[in-house]
Amino acid sequence: MGNISSSGGNPRRRHSGAIRRSHPPPPPPPVTPLPEIAVNPMVYPGPAPYPNAPLHYPQYPYPGYYPPVPMAQPPQVGPAWAPGRYPCGPVMPSPAPFVEHQKAVTIKNDVNIRKDSLLLEPDHDNPGHFLLSFSFDATLSGSITVYFFAKEGEGCTLTPTKENLLAPLTVNFREGLGQKFRQPAGTGIDFSVFEESELLKVGDMGVYPLAVKADASPCNQDEAPLSGNSNSQTTQAVFEKDKGEFRVKVVKQILWVNGMRYELQEIYGIGNSTQNGLNENDQGKECVVCLSEPRDTIVHPCRHMCMCSNCAKVLRFQTNRCPICRQPVERLLEIKVGSEE
Repeated sequence: MGNISSSGGNPRRRHSGAIRRSHPPPPPPPVTPLPEIAVNPMVYPGPAPYPNAPLHYPQYPYPGYYPPVPMAQPPQVGPAWAPGRYPCGPVMPSPAPFVEHQKAVTIKNDVNIRKDSLLLEPDHDNPGHFLLSFSFDATLSGSITVYFFAKEGEGCTLTPTKENLLAPLTVNFREGLGQKFRQPAGTGIDFSVFEESELLKVGDMGVYPLAVKADASPCNQDEAPLSGNSNSQTTQAVFEKDKGEFRVKVVKQILWVNGMRYELQEIYGIGNSTQNGLNENDQGKECVVCLSEPRDTIVHPCRHMCMCSNCAKVLRFQTNRCPICRQPVERLLEIKVGSEE
């Protein structure tokens, strides 16, 4: 027994020796590299609010998402150098104001004084005195009254302010075109009696040095005017001095028709539109904007008749300047010449 144990050795020791024998470790599992993320050159981390605060990068919901780019601010409207701020872009012009567009109403006037025909003629029977003369048209009979230094009241009534020096003069007329009016001798004005400053301008409280009122009214069989049916035209004027002589300068003409007061105004360009004898290709008859339609719209207050109604409707939303003189536009008045009764 002793020999076996001594000669064969300890079998457990031999087994333990086999366990302590070293072996190479297994290779590590392969590592799959992560895909490289492209860097967006337009995205930068914002600066930290405080020096020692960590940086915060924006977190997006999924790869490839970027926040929308903010829209640019609209340009500044108004003065570029407003108090307390600096200009922040181009200054846009203010939109043109809305311009009222109206249509003219046809009014029948029974008497008309041609304002370009008012003249002062010397009174040969009374040296130093001058008589008023003019031409007029009338479709009805009526009367003409000459006032010196008159003031207009309600209902187009005229009140003389110097009746003690020059009393009003009334002369009746019959219907007819191209009639001539002349003051009777001895009823004229003597300019040496008045101050020159009173003659050359409209006085205080709207007193005009000269006013002529022409009343037209239908008459019955006895040629007596019928009350309540009359209309009138009033011509108000001042005197002007040219080479030492006084002349008449008409300031305004007023119509009184059916209890309504209208002020007559000249229209520039209406002559070409009303002339039937003009050639169709004649310039000055068409609208200055479209160059095709006839002109029928007046610009106020400059009173240029230069556009058709269609172009005028478009113009009032785009600009407030007259196409002819570039003055500001207050109203547009459409007139149908010769097409409507």
